[in-house]
Amino acid sequence: MSGSRIANRFDLLKKKGGSGLVTFLTAGDPDFETSLQILKKLPASGADVIELGMPFSDPMADGPAIQASSQRALKAGIDLKKIFSIVEIFRSEDTETPIVLMGYFNPIYIYGIETFISDAESAGVDGLIIVDLPPEEPELLHIMENSSLQFIYLITPTTNDERLPKIIKHASGFIYYVSVTGITGTKTASSEHVELALSRIRRYTDLPIAVGFGIKTPEQATKMAKYADAAVVGSALVSRIEDNLDANGKPTSACVTAVLDFVGQISEGIRSISKNAQENAAE
Repeated sequence: MSGSRIANRFDLLKKKGGSGLVTFLTAGDPDFETSLQILKKLPASGADVIELGMPFSDPMADGPAIQASSQRALKAGIDLKKIFSIVEIFRSEDTETPIVLMGYFNPIYIYGIETFISDAESAGVDGLIIVDLPPEEPELLHIMENSSLQFIYLITPTTNDERLPKIIKHASGFIYYVSVTGITGTKTASSEHVELALSRIRRYTDLPIAVGFGIKTPEQATKMAKYADAAVVGSALVSRIEDNLDANGKPTSACVTAVLDFVGQISEGIRSISKNAQENAAE
């Protein structure tokens, strides 16, 4: 069932005539228990797909907010085994919401590629986004071919028409369009730019396209969702955690609620597009 959860979720969104919300949080931030509490409640708050960041000491594509979240998680003792444990606990209660692990190749290589794929699949992970692993590095892909995990690739504004089909050839699950050049959470692309970019990508693939990097507000997410199959929100959620830590870096009583309430606000804006479209069609 693992690999089909992503397809099933996007099929459901398509049938409803709307876009979805992909939420990103660093696994184990600010600690195991708080991270698990948030994760369990994300679907009810409006998350359609959940990205869990695998904390890494040198997250080159990430901005200050996600870098800080990785440091908090690492300080709390989070490693890949504990991330799989978080996913397993979540899966014991939710068998439908897709979970995608996002991160860098180094921790996977150290863990052991085959063991990582096997453990991820057993835990209930549906897909992987490995930021620094291009399709020219086939080692992980060859092993994944025998698993149900989906490999989700990043496409950026600088990906040209020569390279685009090479990336899409190996992609599965959905395409993650990085809407800005640079690191996460620092800039926001215009909706006109995103519309043109997605139109170009759709000439090469029927896979759903999620747009991320730089989406910080419900209004921005709603604008992106007009063109994309899903909007990805990460840094803004991670910042809600940071804003609700005490002087010792421990989560306050408002931490979980602050994140989930914000997810609800974003989801409500995205859902309004589908509702408006249905109402217009009925008139």
